[in-house]
Amino acid sequence: MNKPLAYRMRPSVIDQIVGQEHLVGEGKIIWRMVKAKQLSSMILYGPPGIGKTSIASAIAGSTKYAFRLLNAATDTKKDLQIVVEEAKMSGTVVLLLDEVHRLDKPKQDFLLPHLENGRIVLIGATTENPYISIHPAIRSRSQIFELQPLTEQQITEALKRALADNENGLGQYPITIEPSVLSYFSRVTNGDLRSALNALELAVKSTNKDESGNIPITLAVAEECLQRKSLTHDKDGDAHYNAISAFQKSIRGSDVHASLHYLARLIEAGELKVIIRRLLVTAYEDIGLANPAGVSRVVQAVETAEKIGLPEARIPLANAVIEMCLSPKSNSAISAIDKALQDVRDGKTGDVPAHLKDTHYKGAKELGSGEGYQYPHSFQEHWVRQQYLPDSIKKREYYAPSLTSKFEEALNKQLKKFYNK
Repeated sequence: MNKPLAYRMRPSVIDQIVGQEHLVGEGKIIWRMVKAKQLSSMILYGPPGIGKTSIASAIAGSTKYAFRLLNAATDTKKDLQIVVEEAKMSGTVVLLLDEVHRLDKPKQDFLLPHLENGRIVLIGATTENPYISIHPAIRSRSQIFELQPLTEQQITEALKRALADNENGLGQYPITIEPSVLSYFSRVTNGDLRSALNALELAVKSTNKDESGNIPITLAVAEECLQRKSLTHDKDGDAHYNAISAFQKSIRGSDVHASLHYLARLIEAGELKVIIRRLLVTAYEDIGLANPAGVSRVVQAVETAEKIGLPEARIPLANAVIEMCLSPKSNSAISAIDKALQDVRDGKTGDVPAHLKDTHYKGAKELGSGEGYQYPHSFQEHWVRQQYLPDSIKKREYYAPSLTSKFEEALNKQLKKFYNK
């Protein structure tokens, strides 16, 4: 069987894993578990193609335990029984159970005793939030680790490794490929290393040699393999980032025509995730409190776009962009939090006022009932004047309304009322 490149390049030891340094980097939790050979069941969750199977495979390879791969949705209880019987005969088995959130009760009941005695080390993989989608009985017997999306640089390094690997990779092929093309493979797969590797292999194996005997992997070839167009054929790939930057700045500048133009560029390149992230950031950063209802509609629009996908997603996205451009603007919220963060980073904190401190450990009847604390709801307007900031910064102000909309004008009236301005 001709196994895909992503399968062949799967790491056999933990040091070969791409990314996830917060879990597998030297001294981190999974690295320590493997080095000490003190494995416990775990659940790995995150988007597809970022290393869940790779981590399981590397854990098994690093500890020399048998490794088996099953799917909770499609494999049967009998398949689980075979793995358990193997563990009884040969010792511990590392079981990667994909789509673990779909594990039904009979399979779960069968598996639990073998997790308890350590015969099976379960590594559950899921794209769903395990705190919501996985049964508490499994969660309580597992450590839960969230995997982070891979960066473009990490994917590019993995592609280079595959190109240089003569045994499992593509090192035996006379390939010529520009760095900008590798960057394209890394960028448009949105952090999915599996997709990037398999697209690269398709490009190599489907491209004829040129007159010099090399296999030229051009941007056009990469686009065809991924069915995604590059924004431009610029040498350094800067056009991608320039278009994203221009998109946000055009919305901020209220130029509806330019914003739709850059939206069209990103749609044509298939950059749905990039568009969604940028619209959400722009909505809260640049529209903000000037039009909270409009921000909510942007969130609804991008959720709809994500559900229906391209090309239909262009419709709610265009609705959102047009409203954002023509909406009043305010950056008062981001300015306020950035000022507050800067104070904290500069050490301007001070002690919490005594009447605000948590006194539950002293037997107080209600949280935050320190001596002198006045409970706002006990007063007619549900507000009472008292100090909340530490003494050292008690007169510090962070929020300054932009007064670009009726909503922030109303907030400003409340602000003046509370602070007697």
